[in-house]
Amino acid sequence: MSDSQLILFLLPSILSLLLFFILTRRKQARFNLPPGNMGWPFIGETFAYLKHYSATSTGEFMEHHIARFGKIYKSHLFGEPTIVSADAGLNRFILQNEGSLFECSYPRSIGGILGKWSMLVLVGDMHRDMRIISLNFLSHARLRTHLLRDVEKHTLLVLNSWRENFIFSAQDEAKKFTFNLMAKHIMSMDPGKPETEQLKKEYVTFMKGVVSAPLNLPGTAYRKALQSRSIILKFIEQKMKERNGKIKGGVENLEEDDLLGWVLEHSNLSTEQILDLILSLLFAGHETSSVAIALSIYFLQSCPSAVQQLREEHLEIARTKKQSVEKGLNWDDYKKMEFTQCVISETLRLGNVVRFLHRKALKDVRYKGFDIPRGWKVLPVIAAVHLDSSLFDHPQHFNPWRWLQGGTSRGSSSCPSMSSSVNYFMPFGGGPRLCAGSELAKLEMAVFIHHLVLNYQWELADNDQAFAFPFVDFPKGLPIRVVKLHNLI
Repeated sequence: MSDSQLILFLLPSILSLLLFFILTRRKQARFNLPPGNMGWPFIGETFAYLKHYSATSTGEFMEHHIARFGKIYKSHLFGEPTIVSADAGLNRFILQNEGSLFECSYPRSIGGILGKWSMLVLVGDMHRDMRIISLNFLSHARLRTHLLRDVEKHTLLVLNSWRENFIFSAQDEAKKFTFNLMAKHIMSMDPGKPETEQLKKEYVTFMKGVVSAPLNLPGTAYRKALQSRSIILKFIEQKMKERNGKIKGGVENLEEDDLLGWVLEHSNLSTEQILDLILSLLFAGHETSSVAIALSIYFLQSCPSAVQQLREEHLEIARTKKQSVEKGLNWDDYKKMEFTQCVISETLRLGNVVRFLHRKALKDVRYKGFDIPRGWKVLPVIAAVHLDSSLFDHPQHFNPWRWLQGGTSRGSSSCPSMSSSVNYFMPFGGGPRLCAGSELAKLEMAVFIHHLVLNYQWELADNDQAFAFPFVDFPKGLPIRVVKLHNLI
């Protein structure tokens, strides 16, 4: 092909690109957009935005952009023009106006791997219906009567397997705990059984793809994850067929066993919808909770005073239980874990398991003099607010005492009022899309911490820290060494 032929061949594409940028600039000229940098054509600033960084920071990209442009700025991310918000008020405004001014809008690759019926990507009435199913299954009554008992059982299964002076991955142990718990309550699968271990193996491959670049090419983590997704869905579908057979056979009270039974008995969802629902809940219930538990182990090992106060709180609960006929933890015991809740809140604030959310503007919106054009992507960055020094005193310091009633912060006499800061503390999102499993996640962390501090001392066996990739992860798996505690009670 000659040069002139090549130019003629490429001319329509070049003209289309020029027209696109001209129209985009004209549209932008009508609005008072926040300052910012749109980066390279198509690519924008996505690669720089997703570059890994310490999970206890906002990262070099955010720090540089906030310093240069302010807490609200424009960019071009994930293939779309974007308004990025590190502003506490705007973030709250976005989440509170879900469905009217803003709508969930995750990249297509997320829907491709989690499924189009995943709660993470659904919007409108279908999301509401799926969320109601999840809330009914994770109701307060069920947490008290079913889940608390099993959370403790699965915690002890993991902790009782730990051997002194051996080095092991705390992150893997946390994942084992949360996976086994969710597999039990979603599909009545018992830990250690061959089918459970095989599903766990496929799920690990699946998760590696969820947090990888969405390149559907042979040998990539994303392609392997799609293959594992297919295997997992076939497994779930087989469980559905077995359960439907039991329903037809007259077996009653399946809803008392697990989520799968509850959905089959009480919903009109299609097979595809049930498969995606269960896969997304397995993902949400396992991954975020396990990371939060690993983060608490990491933060506590460097804060002996917090461990000591936790141990005193849980020893008091354990001594009371020793005099009681009922040996397992009950709801009253859980409600006594006041400082534990402070540790949980501080872990979620500093570690930021969920860094940012994906939304898009449904209408032209004006906020603080800036315009957010209809159709633009909006990224409320939760981590940036949780690490904002104007809201939290010494925000990169692990200080669970800041959450005590009255907001007293150890070592500081000038802590910002926690009563106002709490309004912008959103580790589980907010508004109509507030995480349905938030109370279960806090219950899991509290029970795990209870038995951890009563039974073990631990230390890092190798240097490791949490990084955002953008999902939070420990590169070395958080290796720890434990010492068994005896005769504490």
